[in-house]
Amino acid sequence: MINSSEQRPLPQQVRAITFTTIRPRGLDPVQVYDYLNQVADELERLRRELTTANTEAERLRRALRRWQSHQAGHPHYPSG
Repeated sequence: MINSSEQRPLPQQVRAITFTTIRPRGLDPVQVYDYLNQVADELERLRRELTTANTEAERLRRALRRWQSHQAGHPHYPSG
């Protein structure tokens, strides 16, 4: 199990978690692991989206810096 609240769970960690089954009132292990697989799938999807968003944000930051550098070299004066 993940011990630190600062540590983000990885999909493979979610899938690898094991639980002690307490009989007769324990949870159905099949349902638990099915749910954990769904959670892990969602984590994978969100990590992919985050990577894509971070890549796009960095691309836009670089483009903005280029644009700002270009504008600094070509000041605009108000007409008239």
